Amino acid sequence: MSRPWSRAWAAVLVAVLLTLARPVGADQVVVPIELQAELLAKVASYDRNMSARAGDRLQVLLVTKGTDSESVRVVTRMQSALRTIPQIGGLPHDEQTSSFTTAADLARYCRDRHIAIVFLGPGHGDDIAAIRDALVDVDVLSVSPVPEYVERGVVLGFDVVSGKPRLLVNLAQARRQHVALRAEVLKLMKVYDE
Repeated sequence: MSRPWSRAWAAVLVAVLLTLARPVGADQVVVPIELQAELLAKVASYDRNMSARAGDRLQVLLVTKGTDSESVRVVTRMQSALRTIPQIGGLPHDEQTSSFTTAADLARYCRDRHIAIVFLGPGHGDDIAAIRDALVDVDVLSVSPVPEYVERGVVLGFDVVSGKPRLLVNLAQARRQHVALRAEVLKLMKVYDE
């Protein structure tokens, strides 16, 4: 008599667990944003081209994906976190946010405004290939909190491996965007080199 009831509970339990399980798919931010901001500020100082790219004051563009609430939330948190850091790559800095329109517009904006770092929030999964191609020969460090974006063409990202934060770099795209990271920081990263 208790068997059918037990099966029913088991089915309910499985359904609840599947509902609560965190998806492992794209656009998942796995490293706390505040830690990402600190790591970004440090990694920027290992880019041999950062000071030439930035000039006297480093410009950071934080890009949301339209009205995607998670993208807006992550970008807002990153902007707040960066504002607490006195220097990025040894330079004073300003942050501005923008909503993504097209990859070509993003590349043009980065060139025209001398953006040194462009941070792409979640929600850009379908746009990464176009952004990667548009940023070729644009002197900018592209960054995302979504680990999967790095393998697909963002220069720098963050992941968790064995419970510890891990830096990711797409070295081929870094070269295309004139980002020249020193060997000592590359040794600490998972490197994708298409």
